[in-house]
Amino acid sequence: MKIGVLASNPDLYSNQRLLEAGAERGHEMVFLNLQQCYMKVDDINPDVHFRGGATLSDLDAVITRIKPSQTFYGCALARQFDSMGIYTVNSSEAIAQSRDKLFALQLMLKSGISIPTTGFASSPMDTNDLIEMVGGAPLIVKLLEGTQGSGVVLAETKKAAESVINAFKAVSANLLVQEFIKEADGKDLRCFVIDGKVVASIQRTAAPGEFRANLHKGGSASIVKITPEERKLSIKAAKALGLQIAGVDLIRSKKGPLLLEVNSSPGLEGIETATGKDVAGMIISSIENKLNWKQPVAGTTADQASE
Repeated sequence: MKIGVLASNPDLYSNQRLLEAGAERGHEMVFLNLQQCYMKVDDINPDVHFRGGATLSDLDAVITRIKPSQTFYGCALARQFDSMGIYTVNSSEAIAQSRDKLFALQLMLKSGISIPTTGFASSPMDTNDLIEMVGGAPLIVKLLEGTQGSGVVLAETKKAAESVINAFKAVSANLLVQEFIKEADGKDLRCFVIDGKVVASIQRTAAPGEFRANLHKGGSASIVKITPEERKLSIKAAKALGLQIAGVDLIRSKKGPLLLEVNSSPGLEGIETATGKDVAGMIISSIENKLNWKQPVAGTTADQASE
């Protein structure tokens, strides 16, 4: 098969691993810088071109690895590939839903998934009640479109919370306030879901003096055995957003596991390094299964194997 990786940085570990894993299984792998892709929107012959006019209509599948700042254009490209009959992992709709933290949390609640108490408002005059709504300080303030721990602030006092919230509002930023789960002690779980199964899981621990456990913020990763409830919650969360591939972040609380957020372009480095699992290979295998592709045996061609 010919599989494209739609992303921004070809040198990123996750993208490199997907390209390597696909090539190892005999596929033609192509890195597609989404900023160098452009599309022809046509009811008879829709197409996507890449850097200099090369057409991408011969792709069998596209793995979407879209960073938050390029969500709009990345989703437009994913929709275009889908309209061309090219299998996309994940779909544009699923990515868009996961990127809107408020909408994603509302979908979680609709699916009966437990989350930390969360507030959302659009006016500074609501600040005081907003703080009380989530149990007061300390609390977490999050930008709606932050990722990898960016745009997340711990306000340890009510005065600090008011200052942070009002500062974000002054620049018209959309934000959430969320109860702080003290007993989590700077730890969370990352459960990697592929096609409705948790294939790997790690515990992330925040660096000294840091409350965010994200690996990009200096956190460390270790293997963890998740409970049946945590496994069920992770699978349910990915399904609620329509994601075939998802990094589901959970936190352990006195009330049981709570969902923090779901990542539609989860990184591979931390989870592969900590667990030793070939998660990239599992993603390629998932595509093979969806498209009914079988590994060629000696003496047959790839075309014969897929018949």
